[in-house]
Amino acid sequence: MRHSTLESLPCEIEVIENEWIPLADGERLAARIWRPKAAGQSPVPAILEYTPYRKRDMTRARDAITHPYLAAHGYACIRVDLRGSGESDGVMVDQYREQELDDGVHVIRWLAEQPWCDGNVGMMGISWGGFNALQIASRRPAALKAIITACSTDDLYADNMHYMGGCLLTDNLSESTTMFSANSCPPDPALVGKRWREMWLARLSGSGLWLDTWLRHQRRDAYWRHGSVGEDYAAIQCPVMAVGGWADGYTNAIFGLLEYLRVPRLGMIGPWGHKYPHQGIPGPAIGFLQEALRWWDHWLKQRDTGIMDEPMLRAWMQDSVPPTTYYHERPGRWVGEAEWPSSRIQTQRFRLGAYRLEKDTGQDVSPPLRDMIIQSPLSVGLFAGKWCSYTAAPDLPHDQREEDGGALVFESDPLATDVEILGAPTMDLEIASNQPVAMVAVRLSDVAADNKATRVTYGIFNLTHRNGNDRPEALTPGEFFRAQVPLNHVAQVFPKGHRLRVSLSTSYWPLAWPSPEPVKLTLRTTGSALGLPVRPGREEDVTIHFQSPEGAPPLTMTQLEPPHHNWLVHRDLAEDTSILEVIQNQGVYRIDEIDLVVSNCTRNWYTYRDDDFTSPKGETKTERNFRRGDWSVRTSTHTTMTADVENFYIWAELDAWEGEKRVFSRNWDLQIPRDFL
Repeated sequence: MRHSTLESLPCEIEVIENEWIPLADGERLAARIWRPKAAGQSPVPAILEYTPYRKRDMTRARDAITHPYLAAHGYACIRVDLRGSGESDGVMVDQYREQELDDGVHVIRWLAEQPWCDGNVGMMGISWGGFNALQIASRRPAALKAIITACSTDDLYADNMHYMGGCLLTDNLSESTTMFSANSCPPDPALVGKRWREMWLARLSGSGLWLDTWLRHQRRDAYWRHGSVGEDYAAIQCPVMAVGGWADGYTNAIFGLLEYLRVPRLGMIGPWGHKYPHQGIPGPAIGFLQEALRWWDHWLKQRDTGIMDEPMLRAWMQDSVPPTTYYHERPGRWVGEAEWPSSRIQTQRFRLGAYRLEKDTGQDVSPPLRDMIIQSPLSVGLFAGKWCSYTAAPDLPHDQREEDGGALVFESDPLATDVEILGAPTMDLEIASNQPVAMVAVRLSDVAADNKATRVTYGIFNLTHRNGNDRPEALTPGEFFRAQVPLNHVAQVFPKGHRLRVSLSTSYWPLAWPSPEPVKLTLRTTGSALGLPVRPGREEDVTIHFQSPEGAPPLTMTQLEPPHHNWLVHRDLAEDTSILEVIQNQGVYRIDEIDLVVSNCTRNWYTYRDDDFTSPKGETKTERNFRRGDWSVRTSTHTTMTADVENFYIWAELDAWEGEKRVFSRNWDLQIPRDFL
């Protein structure tokens, strides 16, 4: 990334470290503001980013690159902490509550009324910030003229880190751990004064254990419909740019937004994980802030920047790569589609044969095969990687040969030509289960000449949700039925000479929580087929390109202890126990400009024993420290989740220290019934 000096940017800016935004009930939200110095005399549009991730420290490094850059190009940029986070008043008890969205609408109105704002407001955000950009846009505040939403979703149940295909993701546990830890952090006394301790203790005692709430909604009910903009796409009436990456967990929503919104819209999908594209890993990162300026200049300043002449969808068409759990760059090229769904993309079907994928020509070319059976061990999924990659550790899927020994595998002949796909593959299955509750995992892999298998995309599906995520029904053991498993959207080239591989398994731990008991699925191949969204090439693709990444100068930090990230697999053959250990240690660092020393460490363990489907256990521990001078606080959390055939069990603890004195401690011991899960 090329970091511009502030002096070299188009206009001089000023930074307000903390501004209080008053709310109607007397509470205040804390904001950090970057704006042109001349905005008081020549008002400018405002761009809001609204998240719970602590502007003072947690997002400070990211904000330092983004917001001064946009401000120096003629915008007032505002980072606001949600109620109950950072230095904002209140206690946050869950995500995307009505109060959060009402506060966001109020902030937009407040911004439009400021003397340095010309009344036009945009909203941008990644992850939580991208979620509430969509949700607040659906409330249609008058001043909100356009949004950029990155790594977000239009369906909080079907396409989120809690559940996938009606299956429980272990990211549900890891995300609840993130918020369990973040919500335990104090405000900075340098900004809120002596109130900091009172505010901190209120958060410690009042925020609660969000895993409890999320696990009590195991089907798509009113809890998840609230905040899912896919319930009413027409409610969004401002232009939308939707951004994501193939290594992230949130790419499917981009295609839904492009298809169902009826406002000006653009989609951009690179090879990245859960990152803004100008900091995207795997690379190549792009000049996303320049693209954002083109978007904002068009919609907030009514300048013709050419942004709306771009294809509706610009996507990184990934070339074939060997399997690896981490890579810095992903080879490929940019391609574009003028509309989505694209009439150019056609479904090509491959029938399942005798452990083979056979291109469907409309004619029966092989004799009917007898039914095939699969009953997977719990080890299938140990090398699956993370549902949502943050690319800070080796969290991408490993060689699929590690997984395929416990799966039913179908493979094509070597391809006669390159096959390029863009969209969501589907797997049509005719199956029967020997248990009333069962799941299936479907993986599509690229098999090279050396037989190494790289997972391209996958889908998991709770078969009790075959009639809808809102109405699960028990399976009748032995009774055949049809189900379609959608795989995640992807853009990929399968090269000539490579083979397509489909792998089916009845477990995918620890990416998803397994069924209550071992499952045996019987597959009728004559009623089962893979559908691939095959895309023909086009000459116009060669004209799609982006500038190199730019940004403002990075934050000055002093690293006092180095960070450490890793994924480790431990196998105890004597006890027949396997553990996936995930280490996310940010080390210890000082934010020099505010003289704040911060440390943050999270460790996760996912365990199973033998083929015991009641043995899987997820365990997380976090520790955070903040200190400045003689002020020092520390918080720790510990969460354990297990299950038997009928219930989930959660044990959790939260502790907080001021100096060496423990000032808060609370334990949870919960039992939550399984709901067809």
